[in-house]
Amino acid sequence: MKYNLLAFMMLFSSVIYAQNFKGTVVNEKQKPLEDVGIFNQNTGQHGHTDATGFFTLPRTSVGDSVYFSNLGYKTDLVVITSNNLNSKFTMVMTESSISLDQVILVSESDLLSRIVDVDVQTNPVQSSQEILRKVPGLIIGQHAGGGKAEQIFLRGFDIDHGTDVAISVDGMPVNMVSHAHGQGYADLHFVIPETIENVNFGKGPYYADKGNFNTAGFVDLRLRKTLDKSLISFEAGQFNTTRLLGMFNVLDSKNSNAYLASEIYLTDGAFDSPQDFNRINIMGRYNFNLPGSQELNVTASHFQSKWDASGQIPQRAVDQGLIGRFGAIDDTEGGQTSRTNLMANHTKIIDDNQLVKTRAFVSHYDFELFSNFTFFLEDPINGDQIKQKEDRIIVGAETAYERKNINVGENGQFKYQSGVGFRYDNADNIELANTLNRKTTLNTVALGDVDEVNTYGFLNAEYRTGKWTFNPALRLDYFRFDYLNKLTETYDNQSESKVAFSPKMNTIYSVNQNWQLFLKSGIGFHSNDSRVVVANDGKDILPAAYGVDFGTIIKPTSKLALNATLWTLFLEQEFVYVGDAGIVEPSGKTRRYGAEVGARYQALDWLYLYTDVNFTNARSTEEADGEDFIPLAPDFTSSGGILVDGLGSFSGGLTYRLIGDRPANEDNSINAEGYFVTDLNLNYKVNNWTYSVIVENLFDTEWNETQFATESRLFNETESTEEIHFTPGIPFYVRGKVSVRF
Repeated sequence: MKYNLLAFMMLFSSVIYAQNFKGTVVNEKQKPLEDVGIFNQNTGQHGHTDATGFFTLPRTSVGDSVYFSNLGYKTDLVVITSNNLNSKFTMVMTESSISLDQVILVSESDLLSRIVDVDVQTNPVQSSQEILRKVPGLIIGQHAGGGKAEQIFLRGFDIDHGTDVAISVDGMPVNMVSHAHGQGYADLHFVIPETIENVNFGKGPYYADKGNFNTAGFVDLRLRKTLDKSLISFEAGQFNTTRLLGMFNVLDSKNSNAYLASEIYLTDGAFDSPQDFNRINIMGRYNFNLPGSQELNVTASHFQSKWDASGQIPQRAVDQGLIGRFGAIDDTEGGQTSRTNLMANHTKIIDDNQLVKTRAFVSHYDFELFSNFTFFLEDPINGDQIKQKEDRIIVGAETAYERKNINVGENGQFKYQSGVGFRYDNADNIELANTLNRKTTLNTVALGDVDEVNTYGFLNAEYRTGKWTFNPALRLDYFRFDYLNKLTETYDNQSESKVAFSPKMNTIYSVNQNWQLFLKSGIGFHSNDSRVVVANDGKDILPAAYGVDFGTIIKPTSKLALNATLWTLFLEQEFVYVGDAGIVEPSGKTRRYGAEVGARYQALDWLYLYTDVNFTNARSTEEADGEDFIPLAPDFTSSGGILVDGLGSFSGGLTYRLIGDRPANEDNSINAEGYFVTDLNLNYKVNNWTYSVIVENLFDTEWNETQFATESRLFNETESTEEIHFTPGIPFYVRGKVSVRF
């Protein structure tokens, strides 16, 4: 009887004292802090603050030790008292130098993204091209004078301009469906680098809230909601390069903030024929935040760019001395593009355990590109220059409901998120034409309008018990594709529709607070071009991708983080619309597998080192051995750096990126050469002024930024030749920069 009474009293005590610990987290200016990590060392329970700075940590008792951690802030430890539990708690976090020990390993499927955020915060992006390079294993290349979207390589994919990676900015999609230049085209140049807060990413098709193009992974750029101080900077360097940036606080009150940011960027580039490149960006952002209640962000931006380009050149023209490495066969290539965006993100707290997130966006986009890849192969008189053009409106919205802290049994904790959304693309006058000197249209190859609708719903659940976390999820997508062909004599509008069902299952085992193992599995997809869909009578509209990841993340010490992953990805049959030729090509089934390892080390308070290494095997499953290589798929990539921050007035970084030799065609008879390139930036701060030197390609390496196996014919040739055509990587390139904050 005595023991039963004791057991009852202990149970009653746990009911009384194990409660939800809740409150808000703010900085020293009383501004809410989002995504602060909260970890109960006694129970293993963890959570994060939402957009309003609010948090709820379940199953918390008097005497528990709770950590608050956030990059750029001192990690705080709170020992729970009865007062903490009986009233809403306010944590004021103090800014400090960014350090790896501010990251706590918690059970999340995108935990690596939080660790890599140390790289981003310690060494912020200096240019638009650097944005995507922050993702471990992601390599980019530019081959049209800086105005065209970058070519992307990730996990054994030549993703072209975005076919297999979903890219967004604060949830607004960047990838363009059924684009004039190719499916998934993702131009990020409308983002001003200094406005980026962090880069959130995940590899593989394992995330229910990510849909179209999320096969190799996703990248979501998060923009700054507020500015600490206004900023003006001026940059100048080689190749007639100048850049002027301004970021200004225009409103700073208790609950409301607003700022404007703009840049103008001009350069001729390293090419013999000047690029005459210019880009203008302007963005305005308003933030309204009631801590623990709601937050609203409204963002408006406009971007436009014009450029000339020397294009891809054949190796034989350089070997024969017809042109130099930075010369051109057709220097009338180039183009212009613009994008205007309006987006809103709203978070509403219903109660301690429920919230609703809503976002909406509208974009107007236009694009015109002149290219010449084959020179005089098709037309020996006028040449093979082509024009690709379109005018597009994109509209979309999404609403997601979150319910958390549902107790299941003695130790179980359950939460879920459900959401619905849509995206509508109206692209008019998508054109492919043969042109001469960017002025005369010789022949229109394709001309039509695309209307494409994607509606979707998803359910994402998480169940935690003991050291285990289970994350089952489902996603359902509906697509409707319409294409109006404007070249036919009679009215020719074709439509197809399709549904995609994408289940996911992620499992995490936390050995302890410094070591976790994970197993991810799921199905993703990328949609095919509307012109492909109707041309093939709706066959293989949404080819699926089946993926599995097994890996670990460990912090042997608070200053060292290691990660390793084994992965595989299988893609079904897909059709590819070749925008440069206006034709449809089947690419067959493919299988990729690989290994990724990474390390990050806070050697000293001011010294940070990191490296990532990626091995991949990518093959077609329907071709004979030796003829099954996937052109330009990287086998080996690596990136890393040595970063200095907080060493008196000095900061800076020495970084590298490496890509190995890889096959440029299916039988590996043509090889694309790899490269190793090193960049340097140095900063010296005096009061509010910062003086910087930025050096790209520090050791003046001769490298090819993009390469293709292309059949072409020069003006003096009677026969065509298939060989490597390349865009040269930039040589030693130095710029100076002066910035002032006020």
